[in-house]
Amino acid sequence: MAAKILANLIVLGSGILIRGMVQAYRQALQNASKSGVAQETLQNAVRRGSKAMTEQEARQILGVTEQSSWEEIAQYDNLFERNAKNGSFYLQSKVHRAKECLEMVYQPKDHPGDPVV
Repeated sequence: MAAKILANLIVLGSGILIRGMVQAYRQALQNASKSGVAQETLQNAVRRGSKAMTEQEARQILGVTEQSSWEEIAQYDNLFERNAKNGSFYLQSKVHRAKECLEMVYQPKDHPGDPVV
């Protein structure tokens, strides 16, 4: 009998708590839309999500200069493998994205897809 009463109290209490949270969320959305914060937050999220790596950032990650040849950049495999062994997927993906970014820079205009050698 006591377990049934306790279970009913838990269900009733969680229902009240959920309704209160939903009302608070709705009010926060209304306040944000009135002040323009929601639109600004959405625009910032879109900007951050579409941020592509710059050529300068790619060169810094791979440790090459503007005068570096494609062969030096293609040796990124060394960095890629080192990060694979040490388990840093984030760094490994940054190295890969940097190589992809510089591939576009070194790509010849008449033959897209083939990096300059």
